[in-house]
Amino acid sequence: MSGGDSQGRRQPANGGLLRIGELAALSGRSVHAIRWYEAQGLMPNVARDAAGRRVYHARHLDWLQLMERLRRTGMSIAEMRQYTDLVRQGRASLRQRKDLLLAHRARAQATIAEWLQALELIDGKIALYDAWIGTGQPPRVLPHEQARPAALTAPTGKPKRRRASKD
Repeated sequence: MSGGDSQGRRQPANGGLLRIGELAALSGRSVHAIRWYEAQGLMPNVARDAAGRRVYHARHLDWLQLMERLRRTGMSIAEMRQYTDLVRQGRASLRQRKDLLLAHRARAQATIAEWLQALELIDGKIALYDAWIGTGQPPRVLPHEQARPAALTAPTGKPKRRRASKD
């Protein structure tokens, strides 16, 4: 193997043709995982040589990375299969591919927003423990409650008092 790309991966020699072991080494995935992707219909355009062995191209490296990113962002195997089937159809499916990825992107964005809200709650709990550890007493006003929205304040404009949770 020789060379590299802009992401620091080694690129295949011999015209970009790869055996499964070479693809595994370059992609960081196991031979078993690559065979699983193929068995699931998630590897388009895999050729076989005269002896029936799989022959991959350099573009399969990028494809495996895309499949991994889609999986990590919550795309179902069925949707990944649908996307792969659309890719096999060629240019005629460009709009459908784009729409599928746009829908997935919206779901990923919603998940990120949910995780950011969860992180805010976790950060609030960490701040509570910092204050408690610092003073030796549970705070009377929780750190994340110090800047409360107006809707959560008493009619006098003073913050409502809550007891600190003991957890």
